Amino acid sequence: MTTEDSPVVTIEQGPLTIRSSRQDDEHVVALYGELDLGGVEAVEEEMRRVERTIAGRIIVDLSGLEFMDSTGLRTMLQIHARSCADGDRVLFLRGGPVVQRLFEITGVESRLPFLD
Repeated sequence: MTTEDSPVVTIEQGPLTIRSSRQDDEHVVALYGELDLGGVEAVEEEMRRVERTIAGRIIVDLSGLEFMDSTGLRTMLQIHARSCADGDRVLFLRGGPVVQRLFEITGVESRLPFLD
């Protein structure tokens, strides 16, 4: 992991890589690989760190995920719930077909603010 003073923070947690970067008023937290029980804590920690900043917009980029299980889904819902209570700063970029299918079959897709 690079230091928090760096423009890009990279966290590797098993099959999951988190790349977090800020430019101006926008912060992007991009997820790559597989998000499951082993990686949700790292995602939560990074999101809480970013949520404490003054970034006007936080984007959770799921496009690099190849897999996400129910613990990852729950984490996305928790992130969204915190955002609703904090000015709706968080938006999501859609994941690949396997990830989006999880959102669809659970009925969650329409509840999250996806950028199209």
